[in-house]
Amino acid sequence: MKNVYVEQIRERDWVDSPFLVRDKIMAMAKNGKPYMTLKLVDRTGEVEARVWDRVDEFSALFGKDDFVRIQGKASVYLGKMQLVVQDLKAIPEGQIDLADFLPVSSRSTDEMVTDLRAKVDSLRDTWLKKLMEAFLADAPFMQRFSTAPAAKSMHHVYLGGLLEHSLAVSDLVEDVCRRYPSLNRDLLLVGALLHDCGKVSELCYERTFDYTDEGKLLGHIVMGVEMVEEKVRQIPGFPAGVKVLIKHQLLSHHGQYEYGSPKRPKTLEAVVLNFLDDLDSKINGVRTHIEKEPDSPSNWTSYHRLYDRYFFKGEKETTQGVAPAPSPSPAEPPAPKGAFETKGSSRPARVDTAKKGFGFTLGDQLRGKSLDLFSAEEE
Repeated sequence: MKNVYVEQIRERDWVDSPFLVRDKIMAMAKNGKPYMTLKLVDRTGEVEARVWDRVDEFSALFGKDDFVRIQGKASVYLGKMQLVVQDLKAIPEGQIDLADFLPVSSRSTDEMVTDLRAKVDSLRDTWLKKLMEAFLADAPFMQRFSTAPAAKSMHHVYLGGLLEHSLAVSDLVEDVCRRYPSLNRDLLLVGALLHDCGKVSELCYERTFDYTDEGKLLGHIVMGVEMVEEKVRQIPGFPAGVKVLIKHQLLSHHGQYEYGSPKRPKTLEAVVLNFLDDLDSKINGVRTHIEKEPDSPSNWTSYHRLYDRYFFKGEKETTQGVAPAPSPSPAEPPAPKGAFETKGSSRPARVDTAKKGFGFTLGDQLRGKSLDLFSAEEE
């Protein structure tokens, strides 16, 4: 029975509780002895664990994605909570309540689905409304769409994260369209709701979050376009031009070739969708990174490898109500070789679906580029 959750663990606590093993890494210490690093998760978060003794014995008991009962001491190392394992036992899945181990959205599924249906009802374009109603009527799709995370590791990494992210981007669409009424609000809203729909099949999320074989081979962008095509074929007379504009939003929502985008945005709605998607994913990713170290005394987070920086959390309050002296910003570690290789490099970096880094503003993207959107050279 789950009695201690990750968010409850404090320094020097003795922990005796089951966890799901998200990752298992064997390594060799400088003294030649083997050790094991585990990433343990439950619905409240993730904690690293180290096994220094009885490594081979414990390793034979379990594998990645198995459940284990951990007994060990909690300590803070380099600003992050860590468990030093003293004992470990495998636990059969039949003794586990899966709801204890996978993180879930703070919004209820019913609430989000109701929100989604209201947005579809608000569409004034007949064809776009028929398309979205076809997705709503697809029960297997809706079950996955309301359950899937939005990514494996970068943003909205919890059950219901995909629907939460899609709704958040659609809320931003409403805000932007009020400011810029010339935008095609219905087209942009449908793009926001469907831009990541392929992730229902790209990601697996029954026990832990990872990519499916199909997801690794095709990716959610291609898979999403295929889903749209399948639904359009079920709607007699659906305008070919509207279908192309929807597909273009899906194909270009990552913005740049370096970020895995097959096409770059070439309609105003596609440009807007790219930036709103990026905005919501980064806000969620940074906020999650800041919130995962509640016990760290530093004003700064630990280093975020994919964003390549530390984040300022704000000054800590003292019990006397006087803020402590500002702690110095940690030195930025050098970027790993190849981390920022871009178009034209011999080995482009693979970038997660959350779109690595913050450097690509619209000005950055256009700097040194031809402004002719139809130049054959850029294709």
